[in-house]
This record gives sequence, C-alpha cells and structure tokens, in this order.
Amino acid sequence: MLERLRQRLPDYQRTELPLALPEAAVLMPVLDLPEPHLILTVRSSSMPTHAGEVAFPGGKRDPGDRDLLMTALRESEEEVGLDPAQVEILGQLSPLASRYGMKVVPFVGVVDPAARLVAEPGEIDTIFQVPLGFFLEQAPELSSPIDFFGRRLCIPSYYFEDKRIWGLTAFMILDLINHVYDAGIRFDVTDQD
Repeated sequence: MLERLRQRLPDYQRTELPLALPEAAVLMPVLDLPEPHLILTVRSSSMPTHAGEVAFPGGKRDPGDRDLLMTALRESEEEVGLDPAQVEILGQLSPLASRYGMKVVPFVGVVDPAARLVAEPGEIDTIFQVPLGFFLEQAPELSSPIDFFGRRLCIPSYYFEDKRIWGLTAFMILDLINHVYDAGIRFDVTDQD
C-alpha cells in the first residue's frame, strides 16, 4: 500500500481554492508499517474550534512560517511531538475551506514507526491510529448535499471504534484514497442536477 502511495501521489493534480481565506495546514501522517496506519488526534474539549473532534495535526500559518509545509510540520511537532526529521513528505493535496473560513492545505507524509508521539494536553486529548485499509474497506456514511462555499457537498463520516471521523478530515482521506487507490467515492455533487 505504501509503495502505491509513493508512486501515485507525485502525479496528483491539485485544484486551487478560488477564495481568499486565512491559511492553515495539516499533516496526514502515515506510519511506515506493512499495513500502513493514519495517525489522527482527538482535539481537546477546551479548544475554541473543533473541540472534541477528530483531526490531523495542524493549525494556522504563523507569520514566521516560510511556507505551509513548515506550518504542518511545526504544528505536528507542537501538538503530538512528531520530529520533522522522522517525516518523509510525499506530496500535497488540494486545499479545502473549513467551516470556520480557513483555507486548509493537507500534506501527506510517511512517518518512522519508531517516532515517539506525545499529546500536548492543552490541544490534544488522544492520539490514535487507523489502518489505511479501513477507509478502503468501509464506505463512508454521506449526508444529504449541502451548499458550501459555492460547491454542493455530501459530508462524509466514518466510524472507527468509538470515534467519528468526519468533515474536513474525512474529505482529506477521501481525496487521498480516491486518487491513490481509485476508491471512486464521490462527495462533490456540484455538477449533478
């Protein structure tokens, strides 16, 4: 699975977001294991946005960040203690607009399985892993279409153990598996009648 990720991600054709929004970035960390796992977090219930929700490590771009990749790596180190030297960046997916009016850019990186992860308690309640194959085997639950920043989208939700993986995080996962593994799960219904 990882080999296919390494082969297919470089030819990913990003679409730009035609909106001027404040910028943020996340890291989609994939553990380098025979059965690759995505590293996800549950945000602290005291956070001002996305409290208690499942998310990838990431956050807003700081003025000192030279680019959004630096933002994703810096935030991952701050939130889960992930050393940037233990991440092999494979590529970048298309930016998405969050419901809080942020342009969020996801970066996909392979992480050394020996990486020691520690949740920053002010921001993260839990760090957990989900086998990448789970998202290929389980179809997401899709909401009725909603209008969102000029697009018509069905909001995806996955249920893994006691956690709901939905919204922007699920959109990013679907974008990844649709491109790399030809999953064919359609959530953007903008052009349908």
